Amino acid sequence: MEPGPLSRPAEPGICVSGSPGAGSAFPASLPSGVGAEPGSRPGTVAAVLPAGGCGERMGVRTPKQFCRVLERPLISYTLQALERVCWIKDIVVAVTAENMEAMRSIIQRYGHKRISLAEAGATRHRSIFNGLKALAEDQPDVVIIHDAVRPFVEEDILLRVVTAAKEHGAAGAIRPLVSTVISPSADGCLEHSLDRAKHRASEMPQAFLFDVIYKAYQQCSDYDFEFGTECLQLALKYSHTKAKLVEGPPDLWKVTYKRDLHAAESVIKEKISQEICVVMNTKDEESAGHLLKEVLKKELNCVNVTSTVLDHTGSDVQKFPTDQCYSFICVNVVSPDFHETQKFLSTLEESGLSLLYPVVVVLVHCCDLTLAPLAPKMESLMWIRSLAEDMKKRNILLSGLLLNYSEDEQKLQESFQQGASIIAALVKDRSPALAGQLLLA
Repeated sequence: MEPGPLSRPAEPGICVSGSPGAGSAFPASLPSGVGAEPGSRPGTVAAVLPAGGCGERMGVRTPKQFCRVLERPLISYTLQALERVCWIKDIVVAVTAENMEAMRSIIQRYGHKRISLAEAGATRHRSIFNGLKALAEDQPDVVIIHDAVRPFVEEDILLRVVTAAKEHGAAGAIRPLVSTVISPSADGCLEHSLDRAKHRASEMPQAFLFDVIYKAYQQCSDYDFEFGTECLQLALKYSHTKAKLVEGPPDLWKVTYKRDLHAAESVIKEKISQEICVVMNTKDEESAGHLLKEVLKKELNCVNVTSTVLDHTGSDVQKFPTDQCYSFICVNVVSPDFHETQKFLSTLEESGLSLLYPVVVVLVHCCDLTLAPLAPKMESLMWIRSLAEDMKKRNILLSGLLLNYSEDEQKLQESFQQGASIIAALVKDRSPALAGQLLLA
């Protein structure tokens, strides 16, 4: 077993069990499993991720587990989901020899923790067996088997299958069938169909007492290794263990086809767009920043809008909340040498947030356009474009927004409402193509 590099940043490896949402874009579910008390721990648990597939059904040269979603390999999201669960002590990833170095680079770049590598076999079952062998010397009580291309697994379902496995020896997540399963005859005609209400789709994760599944794999036939796909069936066949079936949530789906990559990207964008932080340069509740914050709260009622204030007294920007926040609206951050803006962006970059996900930063400038001509004002903000090009290389998507801070109450309200709509679009889309835009509300 080869240990993976264990370096920065801290966030992907942070354990958040029992603390929903901390340290990750994906809110952690509170443990509420079968026969488990909230916050309980299920003994020593490890996980095996077979990641040796070539992604034939994906129709691309890159194996699907290494395909990029928002510029980050898909497998990195799955590892992050497992790392967030403190009671999973070791995660073994089985990869082919030719992808071993690429996997090490992913572990190092994204700061993944508690990861070990094993060489994948020629088939899924052979890869899983190699992963189990890597754990055999220091056997865990329970082992989770999960797919490297199911990135949206939550702690709740992991705990429920592990708890059920401790009681029954084996357990697996299931979901209702979406389509009716039929059996064709040799000549391509319908032979019979299954009653969809009586059958379920087998999903991941699955969990086993280590001895149960290891014994089963040690007895597998070559036919099982070559053509088998169901681990629960192996436990039944060779260890005489009937698995407990656990109803899983709808987000256990597997990235299989190219269109699934786009769906995964949409899901991730939606999850990381649920919080917006308004950064202001004053605590004055009558300021433009506070007004914009209130308008955003009203217009975007499904999004959590928080705020923080830049610290002008010290040499550093005041610590701002970053847990789960990947969208920052900076109001009136203006200085001749862009000092405050650059300081803020440097702090943001140092936080490591943009290593994991694209971070949206909107620089909002307010002026009464009835008192100042528009063209000179827009010209004075052209520096945002050049700065945005530089920040885009760091996965920080910077754009500018000019609001009409009119003394006319109605015009003011209309401008801020329109500004809120523009901000919502920038946050939701997270397109690099929109970085550097100067927008007017």
